[in-house]
Amino acid sequence: MPRFSTPYTFLKAACVALTFAASANAQTPKEKSQAKPAATPTGPELKNKASYAAGLNIGQNLKAQGVDIDPEEMAKGIRDGLSGAKPKMTPEEMQQVLAAFQKELAAKRMETVKSESVKNLKDGQAFLAANATKTGVKTLPSGLQYIVIKQGTGPKPTKASTVKTHYRGTLIDGQEFDSSYKRGEPAEFPVGGVIAGWTEALQLMPVGSKYQLFIPAALAYGENAPQGSIIPANGTLVFEVELLEILK
Repeated sequence: MPRFSTPYTFLKAACVALTFAASANAQTPKEKSQAKPAATPTGPELKNKASYAAGLNIGQNLKAQGVDIDPEEMAKGIRDGLSGAKPKMTPEEMQQVLAAFQKELAAKRMETVKSESVKNLKDGQAFLAANATKTGVKTLPSGLQYIVIKQGTGPKPTKASTVKTHYRGTLIDGQEFDSSYKRGEPAEFPVGGVIAGWTEALQLMPVGSKYQLFIPAALAYGENAPQGSIIPANGTLVFEVELLEILK
C-alpha cells in the first residue's frame, strides 16, 4: 500500500487517483476497440452516471488495496460532506480514527506480504529443483540456472561492460512482467548495474548468444519486489536474454 504524509490521505488518494486514471484511459483511443462509442449523456443523466462512475472507481481502488470500508457509513460521510451538514466527528477525532485504521491496515498488509513471501520462496525452490533435472539446464554454484538457446561467437562482457540486449521476463507461472521486444527497442545497461542473476549470466554469454535464465529470488529482487510490478516478494524469475552488443 502506498505511504502518504497524513493519516487520512490514503482515502483521498483513492478517491482522486482512479477517477483521473479513468479519464486518462479514456484519452487513449488507439489502444481501445474501434467500435463506435455510445453517445455521451448530458444533463441529469450525465450527473447520475458520473456520480456512479466516481463511486465505482473509489470502491474498486479500496478493494484492490484490501481496505475494508463500510460502504453505508462511507456514503453517510460523503452525504454530510456534500450537504454541509454538521459532522458527527471533530477533525481531531477523524484524524485519530483514520490514523488507527491505517495502522491496522498496514499491520494486516505486512502480515499478508510476509506470508506470501515465504510461500513464493518455497514455490521458487521447488520449481528450480524440478527444473534442474531437465535436459539442457545448467545449474551454477550460486543457484542460477540457464539453458543455451543459441551460442554466439563474439566476445564476452565483463562486469564493467555496458551492453545492449533484448529480453523477456516472466514469473514461474508464465506471467510476463517485462519485454524489450514488446517495447520495440533493445535495452542498454551496465552489466554490474542489474540484478545479480543477470550480472552473472551476462558474463557467460558471448555476443550473439541467447540464453534462458532461471533466477532464484536471492539473485533477483529478494523481498524487495519492485513497486508497480507483478513481481512478488521472493519471486523466482525466468528470462530469455539475447546479448546483441558490448557498447563499452
